[in-house]
Amino acid sequence: MSAKNPQKQSGLDRSIDLGMDQFGRFLRLRWIWLVLIAIVIWWCVVYIVPQLSAPSPGEILLYAFQIVFAVLFGIMQFVAIFWFLGRPRLYWVMPGETGVTFDDYKGNPEVLESARRIVMLLSGIKEFQDMGGTPVRGLLLSGPPGTGKSYLAQCMSTEAGVPFAYASAASFRAMFIGMDILMIRRLYTKARRLAREYGGCVVFMDEIDAIGASRSARGGGTMAMGGGIFGGMMGTGGLNQLLMEMDPPNIETGWFRKILRTLGLSHSRVQNEPVLTVGATNVPESLDPALLRPGRFDRQIHVASPTDKYRSEVIEYYLNKVLHDPNISIEVLVQRLVDYTPVAIKHVINEAVIIAHFDGRDMITYKDLIEAQDVHEFGLRQVSDLTPVDQRRLAYHEAGHAVASYYVMDRYFPAYVTIHQRSDLEGAAAFALPRPKESIKTLSKEDVLARIQVSLAARACEELFLDVNLNGVTSDLASATRLAAAYVGAYGMDGTLISYAAFADPIGGMSPMNLPKLADRTEAVLQSQFKAVKRLLQQHSEALIAVAEALIERGELVADDIKQLIEEADAKRVTKMVFEEFEAMLGNGNGHHNGSNGHDGLALVGEEADGAPSGNLPAFDAAAPPLISPLDDVEEV
Repeated sequence: MSAKNPQKQSGLDRSIDLGMDQFGRFLRLRWIWLVLIAIVIWWCVVYIVPQLSAPSPGEILLYAFQIVFAVLFGIMQFVAIFWFLGRPRLYWVMPGETGVTFDDYKGNPEVLESARRIVMLLSGIKEFQDMGGTPVRGLLLSGPPGTGKSYLAQCMSTEAGVPFAYASAASFRAMFIGMDILMIRRLYTKARRLAREYGGCVVFMDEIDAIGASRSARGGGTMAMGGGIFGGMMGTGGLNQLLMEMDPPNIETGWFRKILRTLGLSHSRVQNEPVLTVGATNVPESLDPALLRPGRFDRQIHVASPTDKYRSEVIEYYLNKVLHDPNISIEVLVQRLVDYTPVAIKHVINEAVIIAHFDGRDMITYKDLIEAQDVHEFGLRQVSDLTPVDQRRLAYHEAGHAVASYYVMDRYFPAYVTIHQRSDLEGAAAFALPRPKESIKTLSKEDVLARIQVSLAARACEELFLDVNLNGVTSDLASATRLAAAYVGAYGMDGTLISYAAFADPIGGMSPMNLPKLADRTEAVLQSQFKAVKRLLQQHSEALIAVAEALIERGELVADDIKQLIEEADAKRVTKMVFEEFEAMLGNGNGHHNGSNGHDGLALVGEEADGAPSGNLPAFDAAAPPLISPLDDVEEV
């Protein structure tokens, strides 16, 4: 035992004294077991060993074979069960094997800077700990799918020069109770061993909400929930083990050090190996609060899609990996690929390469990228076998949307219009979709009214040019009504400040439309915008007819086609107006009035000069297939 000495002892003396204390404590606590073991050994040596006769070599081999066979047979059964049922989807990547660095991560410089700081702490962990700092143990990456969360984790591992473990959290959901606990414990045991060897380790768990979901949200289940040996009822044993592994107590993890510490021969201070757990999820709000507290996931980073400012970095990065036309405008692609994730941009470019390859070309063009974007958003085109009646009705219906959006929606490209079905839009016989030129976060009063006009443009076009009312405006009217109701009852844009959101009572069943005059005010907005878009289409009837007839002929029109047709039609209209003015100044006196046919200067498509229907359009009204609006499901701001 250490003697009491008032003088300061040296470090070596203090270490020896501490070792003797631990060895003496071991003997004092376990002397009974040591005595019993010594008595059993003495009795065996004195009384049993002399009575034994030496077996023949054959018997020794037989006994040894039987014992080894029994042991191996029992081990193989457990190994088979734990090997096939207890293997998570886990991949280990050693330093330098990923091949991706921070230079390959584009589009989110703020996220990249946060990750770079964590890597610097992981690489210089000793200097950081000497300052008294605690290493970061967890990093949670959240955001929409395809924003590069797992890619960022790989970059961090490469830059830090440490092993990287990629684990699917869903694979920890095992069939038998306790298997998820065993898999998580084995994962972190190996991670700590590699951390001691390489100075650190990164464990990446994709879709961590599979095992980290809140315990209160799933009824507070326990590890044995479900009964029997099966653990398929979403027990929390795996989550509990993960919580312990992410913030472990100061215990020795190496088996050799454990033996030395048990015998009192090692008494050094336990060091926690720098193991960084990186989790990725699309629903961070579903995770257990204990998992999100400091000490486990110390940092939480939201990885969003690249903004307009940095989207060009991602496009250039992936475009430079393929052979492409050098005249492709990056600025135009930035506008077209609004809200696209890096993975989506990569997919569009690769789809363009496929299109160019099967077209017999060795580089992609801008047209290939546009076609690839349409395939990505809408699926493959399925040529529709339409009757002439339905073809004309659908064409004029969608032309109304396209022409109206061209004139009133300045922040959007001309619409992509088709009267053919696309595989990803089942049930839509035709549609027109204007794409935004930039990320749109707010809507002004004029923007909301413009969207209402575009939704109502199809019905106005039907009345003006076809003289029918079709059933395809169902979704258009629903979209326009939602916007108009929000215009007067939520956004306060009609001169009132009352909001129906304050009166909505799902328990009492009160509908916002029961508020005084809300329905009347909504109908007034719809009627006023219907008249406005009707006047707009009357003024640009040449453009609408040009778009509709081109759509009948070609089946679909892209933004550049729409722009060219409308500009040419407007140029003809201006020329016609100029000539009419000159004729009036010259005083022809021939009594001719251009466009006068008794229908406010607009002849119905397919009518003769006297207003009688021609043979191009039948007199009956065939039911049109369901249509979709260019602004279906507009997100309210």
